[in-house]
Amino acid sequence: MLHRQVAEDLTSGHDGISAWATSGISLNGPEGFTLGGTFERRNTKETRLISRRRFIERSSLIAGSALVAGSALASLGTASDNPTTTDPKLLDRAKALLERAPLIDTHNDLPSAFLETKAGDLTAFDMTKPQPTLCADIPSLREGRVGAQYWSVFVESATQKTHTSLHEAMREFDVALRFIETNADLEQARTADDIERIHQSGRIACLLGVEGGHMIENSPAALRNFYALGARYMTLTHWDNIDWADSATDRPEHFGLTELGERFVKEMNRLGMFVDISHVSADTMRDALHVTRAPLIFSHSNAFAIDPHPRCVPDDVLRRMPANGGVVHVNFIPAFVSPKAPEWQEKRTAALKELHAHLDNDKAIAKGIADWGKANPEPRGSISEVADHIDHIRKVAGVDHIGIGADYYEVNPESMVLGLENVTRYPHLFAELLRRGYSDDDVLKIAGQNHLRAMRQMEKVAAQLQKTEAPLVTEGLVPKWTM
Repeated sequence: MLHRQVAEDLTSGHDGISAWATSGISLNGPEGFTLGGTFERRNTKETRLISRRRFIERSSLIAGSALVAGSALASLGTASDNPTTTDPKLLDRAKALLERAPLIDTHNDLPSAFLETKAGDLTAFDMTKPQPTLCADIPSLREGRVGAQYWSVFVESATQKTHTSLHEAMREFDVALRFIETNADLEQARTADDIERIHQSGRIACLLGVEGGHMIENSPAALRNFYALGARYMTLTHWDNIDWADSATDRPEHFGLTELGERFVKEMNRLGMFVDISHVSADTMRDALHVTRAPLIFSHSNAFAIDPHPRCVPDDVLRRMPANGGVVHVNFIPAFVSPKAPEWQEKRTAALKELHAHLDNDKAIAKGIADWGKANPEPRGSISEVADHIDHIRKVAGVDHIGIGADYYEVNPESMVLGLENVTRYPHLFAELLRRGYSDDDVLKIAGQNHLRAMRQMEKVAAQLQKTEAPLVTEGLVPKWTM
């Protein structure tokens, strides 16, 4: 299984549950909402790396206590009887529309997979052929009708503690750019016009997105160099808070953006880089919307009203998207899709606490919770539930503010919802939207035209700001060198 390595602080083991303890500190949930009572991270005895699949499982510990009223959990669309069965006529129609759109996906973790499997040695892969160990290859992207893909530059947020975030980010940029440059089917895009031109030429447009502001290490110079390398969005945080912004999955520290965080948002506006507010706390979302002069995006997020995970977007934020002009790109990971996921995690946590009460052996506890998991499988979610999120975002924000950010990161089909197991499956989601009555124009907007519209507006704002604003400088003089 492919792994995205994620650092998590652990104390005495026991499946990592003891790393969080009830306290008087609220996590960064939506306004007026407390997640699971409260949690606090204890002093750590060790830091170890876990797979991203494990990381996502543990993220649901937070969401497990974030249950809301049954009405908020109700599906807002009409589900298909079988989430993996698609009407062939609707599927053909969806494929034809995606060929036109173009289909733009704003989040795929293939660069990390290159580094995790072969340390970035691209000669080990012929990407013109199916690659069973990777989350994407060119034939699969073609089958999925992908016209443009943002490749994620991901570095675990724990690297900010060791001050290696920028170094590791450069490895990600390097492998992503080499991948694009060495494949004739791909071409790097830097503008909305580039995306359309490359798509019309028959190639797949490639862009880069930086998943976490910790990677710039508080340096505007690093941010500008990321832009020069082709980054067209930066997610303000990942799983942990950073010096200038709060994450959705950490304790409130700044209660949104700091003054420096506001300055970074404005500098991204000036550069022509999307401010991405996936992963950030609800207060950080609101602050970013208040400060930005350009449309912003959620590169891979869903609706909190459907799945009350702190990674999802609350309705008050969705209601502000039309005025901003931004786009919420929906995610296919079960923990962020299924309305049943938080309740399942709450039951799992209760089972684990029961095991702790009766057992004092880590091995026995691990076996007990594994057996519980076999008897109580985690909700997978489905195409229809992804469509429910789209329905809800359309209802609250409007169809002009929806896009796709699947977040494919490994080849294990269970890492994504049923029916959207890999990058070949995008047309099936759009066939489901057509079945629900979405028009051809709606499908074209969600597939990519909304993103292009927001990107062009972002570029227009940047062109204006560059005439009136100087680049952000926050660092002092460099000491003069002497013999």
